[in-house]
Amino acid sequence: MLPFQDIIKGRGAQINTVNVFAQQIPVKEHWEAIDEIEQEQAPTKYIEVFPKTIVNKVDSPDVGMEYSMNPYQGCEHGCVYCYARNSHQYWGYNAGLEFEQMVLVKKNAPQLLEKLFQKPNWEVKPIMMSGNTDCYQPVERKLQITRKCLEVFDKYKHPVGIITKNSLVQRDIDILQSLNEHKLTSVCMSINTLNEELRMKLEPRTATIKKRIEMVELLAKNGIPVYVLMAPIIPGLNNHEVMQLAKAVSEAGAKGFGHIVVRLNGSIAEIFANWIETAFPEKAKKVLNQVAALHGGKLNDSRFSTRMKGDGKLAESIASMVKLAKNKYFPEPFNQTLNCQAFIRNNPKGQLTLF
Repeated sequence: MLPFQDIIKGRGAQINTVNVFAQQIPVKEHWEAIDEIEQEQAPTKYIEVFPKTIVNKVDSPDVGMEYSMNPYQGCEHGCVYCYARNSHQYWGYNAGLEFEQMVLVKKNAPQLLEKLFQKPNWEVKPIMMSGNTDCYQPVERKLQITRKCLEVFDKYKHPVGIITKNSLVQRDIDILQSLNEHKLTSVCMSINTLNEELRMKLEPRTATIKKRIEMVELLAKNGIPVYVLMAPIIPGLNNHEVMQLAKAVSEAGAKGFGHIVVRLNGSIAEIFANWIETAFPEKAKKVLNQVAALHGGKLNDSRFSTRMKGDGKLAESIASMVKLAKNKYFPEPFNQTLNCQAFIRNNPKGQLTLF
């Protein structure tokens, strides 16, 4: 456990884990010896990459989307529990601090998206922005890749969903309103606590809880369907907030409410265990035991049937509380079906054809 004065402020992960795909471990040479690279309060680095495609087919049957796209890999938000951390290893970085400090940016994403929509065989299905990392993370304010992608969606009248924890979504309300005229968009705001002190430790560079609830209210006032996902629920930290949080977002105008329980696959288990022992040492053992109780005694869970909601008595208790909250504060079911019939393909001759 790190002494208080050594906590890396503004970061979720407090360690760099070993990349499971790496064949070598980098070192920093000193005159007196060779040591592993030192952890330092380094600024975030933004590295441009040049993918050949931007939309991914989602094969997992329990995530509620067929296609996703991510303008960024790695995420400066630093959510300590983030399942996307493991994917950063495919790019040669680790799932710990490097996930937050080495952000890969795809500036050619709008061009790749338009190229996809130009294909005669493209079958229109909703695409989710932020299927892996947040499309509104801090650097988006400067680069505007997400906004440019939304302009492409609007141009072709293609359905798009958004998941975010950032208030920057308010910048693009003009495009979202245009999309919504044809029922082409909805926004999922991820909020898992009303406790700002917990938020600052758990998700250090996300928008404040107050800001996120204000975004729910703003989107709702502008007629844009907005759904709140309490994700993840971490027993011993935020599971007692279900009713209070559901009430708050319902009053703000959210149309629906759902939940996902925490699961700590791969390197995330090491990162989270280190974090909880640093941030909440008095709760660490209890929290880790309860997380394991959600997943058959293990911190990780890859079972499609249970990984999102967990199983066992604790999972049933959480699900019952969420059901009660939905019945009380969200009596009308939220239909997230987006319009796939308005798509317009710009053919090579420059003529607009209704698809």
